[in-house]
Amino acid sequence: MEQLLPGVVSGTGNDGRTITVRDLLQHTSGLSDYIYDVFPGPSAQTYFANRWRAYQPEELVALALRHGPDFPAGTRWAYSNTNYVLAGMIIEKITGRTWEQQVHDRILRPLRLQHTDTPGTKPFLPHPHAANYQQFALDGPMVDTTIPYRPFDSGADGSMTGTARDLNRFFTALANGRLLRPAEFAAMRPTVAVPQDSGHPAGTRDGLGLFFTPLSCGDGYLGHGGSGFGYVIRTATTTDGRRTVTVSAHSRSADPQTAARQEDALRNLIDHALCRTT
Repeated sequence: MEQLLPGVVSGTGNDGRTITVRDLLQHTSGLSDYIYDVFPGPSAQTYFANRWRAYQPEELVALALRHGPDFPAGTRWAYSNTNYVLAGMIIEKITGRTWEQQVHDRILRPLRLQHTDTPGTKPFLPHPHAANYQQFALDGPMVDTTIPYRPFDSGADGSMTGTARDLNRFFTALANGRLLRPAEFAAMRPTVAVPQDSGHPAGTRDGLGLFFTPLSCGDGYLGHGGSGFGYVIRTATTTDGRRTVTVSAHSRSADPQTAARQEDALRNLIDHALCRTT
C-alpha cells in the first residue's frame, strides 16, 4: 500500500509497507477503526452535538493512525471502516477519478440502479424513505436518527443510499456473473475466518468486501450488511445468484439482549427465505 499512498499510513506503529490492498478489503490490515474517535460516547447528546460535522478522508485516516495497530497486518481479522476510506483514496490516486464516479460508471449505470446514489456528506434522504430510531440508553426514549451522522459513513466506507430492490439487483448481478468478469469475481471469493465474538453468525468468512455465511440447509450465502444509528440492513444472495433477499430494521434498542434478538430475527428470516424449496 505504501507504493500507492506514500507516507499516508505511518506512525504509532502503523506501517503501510506491511499492508496490502487485499488486507484493506478483507479487513486484515490491523488498522484502528476511526469511528471510535468520531463517536466517543453512546449518548443522544453526542449524536446531536456532532451529527453535522464532516471530515475529509485524510482527516479520518489521521484519527485512526493516532492509535497503534490492533495486530500485525495479515495475521487476524477485524472490521475497520478506515480500510474502506483508504481504498477510496487509492481508487482516486490510481484512476484520477473519485470512487463515487467509478461506482456510477462501473456499477450504477450498467445495472440501471436508478434509486441508488452516493450523497457524500449530504445529510438528507430522498423521499420516500424510512425513518430510523435509536435508543441510546436503557429505559431511554427512542430518538429519531433518520438524519445520518455525518462524521462516519460519509465516504467510501458507506456513503450510499438506495432501495432494497436495487440492493437485490446488485448482489444478484455480482453472484451470477453479470457485473464482473470471472477472474475478477474469483479474486473476491477467497476468505478468512471471522472470529465468533465479532457479532457474525458462526462459520462466517470474509472475502474482498463479500461475506460468506453458512445456511441451515447447506452451502451458504454471499452478502454484506450494514448498520448505523437506528437501522440494521442485511442483504444475502445464494452463491449462484438465483435467490436474493434484503431485510432491514429501523429501530435499535440499547438493551444488548433485545439487539441480539433483533439480529437473530433478521438472520432467521434470511435463512428461511434462501432455504425454502418452493
